[in-house]
Amino acid sequence: MFNPNRDEARTFLFDAWKKFRAEAPLTALEAIAVDVIRKHPEYHPQLDHPEKFAERDYAPEAGETNPFLHLFMHIGIHEQLSIDRPAGVRAAHAALTQLHGETHKAEHDVMDCMAEMIWQAQRTKSAFDAGLYLNCLAKKQGKA
Repeated sequence: MFNPNRDEARTFLFDAWKKFRAEAPLTALEAIAVDVIRKHPEYHPQLDHPEKFAERDYAPEAGETNPFLHLFMHIGIHEQLSIDRPAGVRAAHAALTQLHGETHKAEHDVMDCMAEMIWQAQRTKSAFDAGLYLNCLAKKQGKA
């Protein structure tokens, strides 16, 4: 199971990007990561300079987006879709893709719901609530 700490996770992204740029073979997980990275050119400068960004913290209260967290949330969504867990997430994503006309915007809707559910679980010290997650996705589709 892939359960890295912050430094290992960032190193994984730096290394996958470096291998891609060098046209070296990628593992399946690295290929998913690179696909996500390629869709986010705004984060390429950070990934091109690990010596400068590996240790950097990002403060949401200052309006900063953590590029590493953002990329890993996309990767997590890919995993959820591949196994349809929680059950129904794949159908919700397909409906959002149709609504937006593209997958990336749909993933951002899914990410908004995922972030909300993670925040709720942390705040209430409870498990991730799949029902609330799917309800949030239904609202994004205009169904609730």
